[in-house]
Amino acid sequence: MTDDVQEAQDTPAGKFGRGLPVGIWALGFVSLFMDISSEMIHALLPVYLMTGLGATALAVGVIEGIAEATAAITKVFSGALSDRIGRRKELAALGYGLAAVTKPIFPLAPTFDWLVAARFIDRVGKGIRGAPRDALIADLAPGKMRGAAFGLRQSLDTVGAFLGPLAAIGLMWLFSDDFRSVFWVAVIPAFLSLGLILFVVKEPVHPRTQRRVRNPLARSELKLLGPMFWWVVVVATLFTLARFSEAFLILRANDDGIPVMLVPLVLVGMNAVYALIAYPVGALSDRVGRVGLLLVGLGLLIAADLTLALVSGIGGLAVGVLLWGMHMGFTQGLLAALVAEAVPAELRGTAFGMFNLVTGVGLLIASVLAGALWEIGGAQWTFLAGAGFATTAALSLLPLRSRFNGTHKPKDAG
Repeated sequence: MTDDVQEAQDTPAGKFGRGLPVGIWALGFVSLFMDISSEMIHALLPVYLMTGLGATALAVGVIEGIAEATAAITKVFSGALSDRIGRRKELAALGYGLAAVTKPIFPLAPTFDWLVAARFIDRVGKGIRGAPRDALIADLAPGKMRGAAFGLRQSLDTVGAFLGPLAAIGLMWLFSDDFRSVFWVAVIPAFLSLGLILFVVKEPVHPRTQRRVRNPLARSELKLLGPMFWWVVVVATLFTLARFSEAFLILRANDDGIPVMLVPLVLVGMNAVYALIAYPVGALSDRVGRVGLLLVGLGLLIAADLTLALVSGIGGLAVGVLLWGMHMGFTQGLLAALVAEAVPAELRGTAFGMFNLVTGVGLLIASVLAGALWEIGGAQWTFLAGAGFATTAALSLLPLRSRFNGTHKPKDAG
């Protein structure tokens, strides 16, 4: 292990990122810039496809579904490959590079087919980079600061998620609704993201004693992920069933009569709260433990669902969205930290790939179920069902409290 990484590993946890390696901060800003770029485009793309290129709503839905499914499946293989070759950065950089080079296609595309290809390649890039990047964060982070490391990346990523749509709104006004001009501006942060991971992030040198993995997806290797990992996956999947897609927050806002042009502010508000909370909560988990804070997050989700189900009007919506953003900040980074700490270091890429695949399928099922409940009984049934799944997830967390010892290591981890 290099001296700078070893020094980071030996640094005690501090407030607001003191002791986190430069590579962790760089990966956070890599996510921030790429999210700004992607969200600037994605916030406008459905409208552009339908009004500018004559696509149907069904075509837009099929494109998005195929793109996201491709990303989820790709994560498994890229994570496993990063374990096989023993390096993460190259694959993460390849994923960000694919996303960056597709961005100029959006303003240049002469036909619908070109945009479909660009969207598909962009999602392949997302799939390639996801698991290796998360495993790289776990490799770089000091052992007692993994919660802070994942919380920081999640916060910066979420800042990009709400700055992107806001930038798109402002630029559409500045350029008099010229989609292509906005898409050209989106190219800039994408290449800033690629430059950061290529020239600032350094791959740590792994200990010579670390086992080499020949086939990470072999049954014998998957068994080595251990029962704690699979229990975390179960908890996270139940969690995903409880929270479904944030699109239903937008539908709830629409039911309350909020003007269509202001409806996206619901997601901006939710992501702003999420971004503010994820990093401090991650740092706190390094001191007090992760499972207790995850239970707090599930309590916030139950409260959000019950508020959105039972309290009508803009006031109920505002409180529900605030609680929803808080629960995201209390949970997403901590789940990633638990995955990193439940498995052997040489299988972290595979673990993150499997985790993302299973929870991605869970999100798809949850969104379909939520849509069906909405059709049958309206918003109330959807959010009450979410509260029920969140309660089940909270109960499934209780066995983990006795297994994860202290602030970061499970009792049975080597």
